[in-house]
Amino acid sequence: MYLLALTYAHEYKLIFNPIPFLEGLILVSILWGGLYSLNDLTDIEADKRDKLKSNRPFTKGDIRAWNVILFALTLIVSSLIFSYFLDPLFCIVLLLMVLNQLLYTLPPLRLKETSLAPLNSTATNNILRLASAGILLGGVSIIPASIYILMFTAGLGTYLMYKRKLKETSLISIIFLLILYYAYNIHDISLSQILIVIVPSFIATVPLYLSNILEREKMVKIADIIYHRILLVFYLACIIILLLE
Repeated sequence: MYLLALTYAHEYKLIFNPIPFLEGLILVSILWGGLYSLNDLTDIEADKRDKLKSNRPFTKGDIRAWNVILFALTLIVSSLIFSYFLDPLFCIVLLLMVLNQLLYTLPPLRLKETSLAPLNSTATNNILRLASAGILLGGVSIIPASIYILMFTAGLGTYLMYKRKLKETSLISIIFLLILYYAYNIHDISLSQILIVIVPSFIATVPLYLSNILEREKMVKIADIIYHRILLVFYLACIIILLLE
C-alpha cells in the first residue's frame, strides 16, 4: 500500500519529506506485528490442527501466552505513541486499524467467525493502510477514490482465496479487473503503476488461488515465499528508488 501511495506522489511530483514517510512505514509494520501476534493467540486451538501453522513455536507451546500478550501490547502501544508525535491524523488511522482488528479477532464480536469477515479483514485494512500512507504524503485525497475501491476489492479477493471460496474469488477477480480497467481509462492509475504495484501482487496470489485446486499446503507455502520474501524485497527496493529520485 505504501508503494502504491508513493507512486502517486511521484506521478504528481509532490514535494514531501521522505523521513516521516519511512518512519510511518516502520510504525505501521511494528503495529501489525503486534496485531498479528494477538490474532495468533486467539487462533491457537485452530492453528494446532493446521498443518501449515502447527509447527510454530507459540502453537507448540514453546512460548507462553503472557509473553505473547506482553510482546503484542508493547508493539501496539509504542507504535501508537510514536505515531501521535509523527502526525495526530496518522495516529487516528492507526487506531482505526487496531479497532478493526480487535473487532475481527476478539470476542464477543469476533467478526472473523461471521459473514462480515471478508469485509472486516484484509479489505478494510488495505484502505486504512493506503490512507495512512496518503496522510504522510499530503492527504488521503492524493489517491483517487477508485483506487481505494480497487484495493478494497483486492483484499476481499485475497481473503476469499485463502478461505478456499473459489466461486466467490472468481467473481471478485472479475470485479477487480473491471474496476482496474475503469481506473486506467479515467487516468486514475497509469500503466507503470499497474506494472510496478498491481502485476507483481497479482502474480503472488496465483499460487494461493491454485491452492483451491492443487495441493493446498504446497501452494500456500509458495505463495508465502513469493509474497513475504521476494515481493517484500522488490517493493522495498522500489520505495527506496522512488524516494531517492
